[in-house]
Amino acid sequence: MDIRSITRRIENDGSIIGEDTAKKSAVILPLIHRDNTWSILLEVRSTQLKRQPGDICFPGGRSEKIDGSMRATAIRETCEELGIKKESIDVIGQMGTCIATSDLFIYPFVGVIDSSEPLKPNSGEVQELFTIPLPWLMKQIPEKHSLIFAVDKHAEFPFERIVSGKNYAFRNMQITEPFYDYQGKTIWGLTARILEHFVFLMNHRMFD
Repeated sequence: MDIRSITRRIENDGSIIGEDTAKKSAVILPLIHRDNTWSILLEVRSTQLKRQPGDICFPGGRSEKIDGSMRATAIRETCEELGIKKESIDVIGQMGTCIATSDLFIYPFVGVIDSSEPLKPNSGEVQELFTIPLPWLMKQIPEKHSLIFAVDKHAEFPFERIVSGKNYAFRNMQITEPFYDYQGKTIWGLTARILEHFVFLMNHRMFD
């Protein structure tokens, strides 16, 4: 094998290392046109759920083998959670991949929901639906707050295979989370990160 052969194998590699083994979920950022304005539809998760009860999120969930694509995952999950037909969703684009953790990737899509279609949210997953007007959101600057995660040196990790062992200068991981507040509801975490990115695209990619 010569250097040209090596070069051909690595050039233009646009993959994300770890994506092939990571858990994958897809969400739809739903747009609804009502009262002459665009709004974003959000869910309040049921308080009966074991994971993230009461949090605010976009419709979506884990990829399944039957889906065939992350777009199909996002549509299937949105239909299940909002109680609508897939024909009521017009997916208009996909945003950048959100790397939640090194083993969880979120694929956000933007879709228009037919405003004439009655929403019948799944009570087992969705406690409440509400909307945020897009013009209002585009003027907001989210608050930023940081969390720091430290290495658990009591974990079952082969510290003995590292030269400095448990004294190795591990870097604590810091995550900065955006927060939006709207009419008594707080949006934070991955939902707020995706929302912030969407707002950035709306405000900085003007083509007409």
